[in-house]
Amino acid sequence: MPFAQQQPENPRRPLTRSATTTRRVTLLELFFDLVYVVALALISRGLAEEINWHQAGQALILLAAVWWTWTITSLVTDLYDPERTEIKALVLAVMFGVLLMASAIPKAFGDRGLTFAGAYVAIHLGRGLFIIPAVRNDRQIQRRAARVFCWFTLSAVPWIGGAFVSENARMALWLLALGLDYLGLRLSYPVPGLGSVPASLFRLTAEHLAERYQQFYTIALGDAILVIGMAYTTNHSELEDAVALLLAFATTLVLWRIYVHKAGELLPVAIKVAKKPIRFLGTSPYTHLVMVAGVVITAAGFEVVLHTPTLPARTPPEWAAIMLGGPALFLVGRALFEREVFNRVSWSRPGGVVALTAVAPATLFLPSLTAGLAALLVLTGVALADLRHTRTRPPEAPMPP
Repeated sequence: MPFAQQQPENPRRPLTRSATTTRRVTLLELFFDLVYVVALALISRGLAEEINWHQAGQALILLAAVWWTWTITSLVTDLYDPERTEIKALVLAVMFGVLLMASAIPKAFGDRGLTFAGAYVAIHLGRGLFIIPAVRNDRQIQRRAARVFCWFTLSAVPWIGGAFVSENARMALWLLALGLDYLGLRLSYPVPGLGSVPASLFRLTAEHLAERYQQFYTIALGDAILVIGMAYTTNHSELEDAVALLLAFATTLVLWRIYVHKAGELLPVAIKVAKKPIRFLGTSPYTHLVMVAGVVITAAGFEVVLHTPTLPARTPPEWAAIMLGGPALFLVGRALFEREVFNRVSWSRPGGVVALTAVAPATLFLPSLTAGLAALLVLTGVALADLRHTRTRPPEAPMPP
């Protein structure tokens, strides 16, 4: 039986999603995500090379910038038809821009700051310059795109300006720029004379948007797997290397299990049943950023342990900070995510954070693998608490606040 021929696109058909547009993630979007494997791996590697508060601040700034290019692009493919040739071309252009950003990550606070900031600004301003004329037949949609463009134009000033100043001043200016970018979406992009974007113009597709968040979290776990695999190819002669490999892999599995348990699975349902689905635009990007940051920091801990030829007899304080702090940060984000979906927080989330904090001083007097083992045991306890909660209570439906 011959294959059905694809219907030619109607150039007059609006770019926005319609009732017939697929609600699933397209193959192009999955391909687009590949570039973020490189970006996350470079961020975690940079943090592992020099562990201090200054380096951690820089890593989080880079992660927040990379995350925001993904978040806004996912929102674009949720609001517009991802099957249209114009949107496909836009996604590929953003993908190239993110690749440029990723290539500059190791020296973003050095001599490649302009490459990183320039690519970031070009992605967001270029998207607006493309969409605004493309939706000229729909004045409401065009005004929505214009509001977003105005906010990214404002943040472009500290982004580009930061590339020409010293390292500390660059951090301050880029933090200001990120604050503007993140606040814009939170406030629905208010602009004098145009107002904020009406909630009716954020027509979220629950299945698509939830699946995109689930996929990026999987990409973050892929970074951890990449670190484990690459490290073990060079260091695998000693028993402690094998133990470190096992601990790292088991920790990654538990991080996946805790995320998907109920809240991760029911996110699309929660968006559907919410009285105001737009509320998830004010929470999901931020809760997932915290969880992804926790995974990236945890991956940096794997990097440190697996790439050190001879492990110290006692855990250095900076090692303990990322090996235990990464999982703790993940649990904080996971608690916020649970409240987002169920309007409650399980005791195991804050309990896990308290346990990780409590064992931290003891690990300083023990071998470095002890910190990894402690993190795994605490996370396993959280996962078992989830399992017990599921078995002893009836199935729980999402109840967004």
